Amino acid sequence: MSAMIRLLSLSLPLLSVVTAAVSPQSVGSDLSIVTHNDLYGNDTTRNAAVVALRTQCSYSSAASRCAALGTSLWNPDGLQQDLGFLRFLAHDKNSDNAGTFWVGGNSTAACRAINVDGTITSTACSIALPALCSNTVNGTASQVTVTTNNATITGIRQSKAFRFLGLNYATIPARFAQSVYLPPAPNTSALEYGPTCIQLNCKTCSEDCLSLNIWTPYLPNGKVAAHKKKAVMVWIYGGGFTSGAASDTTFDGSALASRGDVVAVTINYRLGTLGALSVENTTVTGNQGIRDQSTALDWIRAHIEDFGGDKDRITIFGQSAGSASVRALLASPQASKKVAGAIMQSSPLLATGSDTGYATYKPMSAYANQTMAIISESGCTNASDVIDCLRKIDALTLYSQKTFVRFPVADGTFLPNSGLSLSSTGPKLSIPILAGLMHDDGSNFITYPTSLNLTAVYAAASLPVSTIIDNPSVFPIPYNALTTQNLFNLTSRVSTDRIFRCLAQSTAHVAAKNNVFKKIYAYEFDRAYQIAGYSPNPPACEAPVTPAHPFGDPTLPFYKCHSGELYAVFGTTISQGEVPRDQNDIPFSQYIVDSWSAFARTGDPTPAKDYLSARGFTNTTMFVAKAGTWDPVGASNAKPVRVLDLNVRNEAWRELQQCETLGTGLEYYAN
Repeated sequence: MSAMIRLLSLSLPLLSVVTAAVSPQSVGSDLSIVTHNDLYGNDTTRNAAVVALRTQCSYSSAASRCAALGTSLWNPDGLQQDLGFLRFLAHDKNSDNAGTFWVGGNSTAACRAINVDGTITSTACSIALPALCSNTVNGTASQVTVTTNNATITGIRQSKAFRFLGLNYATIPARFAQSVYLPPAPNTSALEYGPTCIQLNCKTCSEDCLSLNIWTPYLPNGKVAAHKKKAVMVWIYGGGFTSGAASDTTFDGSALASRGDVVAVTINYRLGTLGALSVENTTVTGNQGIRDQSTALDWIRAHIEDFGGDKDRITIFGQSAGSASVRALLASPQASKKVAGAIMQSSPLLATGSDTGYATYKPMSAYANQTMAIISESGCTNASDVIDCLRKIDALTLYSQKTFVRFPVADGTFLPNSGLSLSSTGPKLSIPILAGLMHDDGSNFITYPTSLNLTAVYAAASLPVSTIIDNPSVFPIPYNALTTQNLFNLTSRVSTDRIFRCLAQSTAHVAAKNNVFKKIYAYEFDRAYQIAGYSPNPPACEAPVTPAHPFGDPTLPFYKCHSGELYAVFGTTISQGEVPRDQNDIPFSQYIVDSWSAFARTGDPTPAKDYLSARGFTNTTMFVAKAGTWDPVGASNAKPVRVLDLNVRNEAWRELQQCETLGTGLEYYAN
């Protein structure tokens, strides 16, 4: 990829930008999209939504401002049963007079206003009030611009949030070089996702892929007051450091933004050999993908306040390799200071076999053999300049070679140590952490047994054969019946313990004991909805279909697999085309969205009662009331694991005997 191409692209005006797009400055007010967003999509019965204009003005001025948005003053008539969301306008405190707003629907010369309790009154048209505009979405008329550092960025006003896609946050001076922060171009279209980073089976791949996407419920008019800034949630996708994209609509941030009152961001980063190659005694030192993530944080910190976010309240969160990325960023002295919180979902702390590359960072020398094989397969062994030779090869060809690298390395600078220090004498991070796993996270990483030979089955699953066979009371075959189904059950259990559960619990336990973080909360999902396109060993990860539940009965036994929480976390079950399997799928997702966003806003995953009341989130209110307090991990907490299911509850650490037998007990990281 040529840096010259990037420079040329910055000098050309982007024709897709519509100059008529409005902005908070042209309207003369902050803009907030407020709606209930119950996550039922088109099936919702709670459709009321408004764009709140926070600047106080006369009725005629309010009508003109709504017209500038391509809409009109909101008419609340006929929506008496759906006005509870207005209470949030008072709770949000984003205007000096948050109690009464101009609305439309006049039938006489009198002007109408509405209180946050839904009471409509006739009001003198000349007094100054904030206003509520209808949030009708109509093509280019719904485009909106944000100005940041003299750059104008055009996005879209959606029904739930303002959206800005494909924002380039960095350049790559040359292949394998570290990314460099890129300020926005003077006129930038943010209407479409950017290309994905080079990987197999992608439709729009490019090395020029370092972009991010933003969803926000709030756009400020100029400099934003501190109390109005929204917490920011930055998502890092998983995919084994070899696949994934910020454009995956599973991770659409509109539900988090609208329901959680946060600014949601998703980022691309380089993958495989292009994102991890290190060559000793050269300037190619690895960690390109992880450093891309850090560069994205630089862009976010520089510009997110113009999108309504708070640069000092950034929570990074990710799943699988994305969670491993979060751990690496926390381990980096350069990156960790850029964040205020972190969520680690299903960190694969051991890969299959004995590989610990997700959480233990080896020196460049440990990958020397793989590096030499990559050079050889590229035909660059005898090149006078090996790096230059590698840079001339087609990117997808290089990525697709038999030999590849993907893991972070201990490079002595960005990642100076072999892992995240949890020792009592190590560095402390005064930030809250939320971390956990799926009940059967490891089942995706084994294959269904094809024989009843225990040694062969355990070896095929890359599990410690003798440990399992020599300890039948610790690792019993279910129901004492030797069948392939029961063997899969056992290997799934051991795989989950070994790759995910044991070291996640040790991380939380040791970190809490040594006060490494401000607080750390632990969880385990016992409910799941497997994402489309990723269901290994079918139908193990699917809820069993019954006549009464044609899309699956989640109350029956099935494996709660890797990635089974993603729809719930992002509130995208319906938008991804899935059908609720029972009456609890969407309320459960509401509770998870509300808990994750509460953590980003406050550092505590228990949503505040006043927030839930103001939003009218009755389902989550019932979940919280039934579950009780979610306390952080600590010596005085005998039940540190929050079990996330319909019956939300607190439990003791799980599988302790199994973890000890595997050599990965609670004190593993204390040693």
